[in-house]
Amino acid sequence: MPNIGKIMVYAGLAIALAGIVVLILNRFGIHLGRLPGDIVYKKGSTTVYFPVVTCIVLSVLVSLLLWLFKK
Repeated sequence: MPNIGKIMVYAGLAIALAGIVVLILNRFGIHLGRLPGDIVYKKGSTTVYFPVVTCIVLSVLVSLLLWLFKK
């Protein structure tokens, strides 16, 4: 259990880094979650959102990062 603290620190740093990346992307006009191919269903006061393309893009980016850090 002594490693749980390190894991929590690394997880916090990863979340903070992800937040910084999203802020930087927003400044350049790239809004994750509003990509072409994401599905939005609106009927009355109900909105259902399926970020299909956003999930695929994020999956590819995370896979590439993990592949780079593995080498």
